[in-house]
Amino acid sequence: MSHLVLYIGNKNYSSWSFRPWIAMEAAGIPFSDRVIPFDFAAGNPAFREISPTGRVPVLHHGKVRVWESLAIIEYVAELFPEAGIWPRDREARAQARSVSMEMLSDFRALRGACPMNIRRPQRSIDLPDGVTDDVTRIETIWHDALQRWNGPFLFGAFSAADAMFAPVVNRLHAYLLTKDPISLAYMDRVMAHPAWKTWQAAALAETWIVPEDEA
Repeated sequence: MSHLVLYIGNKNYSSWSFRPWIAMEAAGIPFSDRVIPFDFAAGNPAFREISPTGRVPVLHHGKVRVWESLAIIEYVAELFPEAGIWPRDREARAQARSVSMEMLSDFRALRGACPMNIRRPQRSIDLPDGVTDDVTRIETIWHDALQRWNGPFLFGAFSAADAMFAPVVNRLHAYLLTKDPISLAYMDRVMAHPAWKTWQAAALAETWIVPEDEA
């Protein structure tokens, strides 16, 4: 089998890169990552050389190119069906895919107001309309899954669904968006996962800074 290479953006900021990376790392999938840093003034022209969309993440597997976070996760889950990237129970797997797709397509207010930033000190901001509603819906998803599937992660073991929500864990933590004990306990478990810790260490070591990092 050809080696998997995941091209990603800055680990401190790139939420969409984080999702397939942590899914693959947590599942023990062998792969290499290659960081192509953002040029925030004009975009990085190197993205065009490796991605059909000119954006990251993109997975290279021999001649195969797979872009978009959820598509990468699905592709790798097919390559490694025993890795447990998705829950093994059919009902849990269906729900995990449903909430992952909801994460992919929704929560724009939260994503726009509270960018992922691993090294951001915890502090609140004035929230625009829609952010509180997004957080409420996310916490409902978390509560329902944790109760139905008995934790410690959304569908029991860490899965693609947890990976899809991993950047949201950072957002709720960094911007102090919740005081709910169930959500906070889940967030603590995600942030204690070895895959999270590995990404976090690399993000903290990066030197690239955008103005929002100091805001």
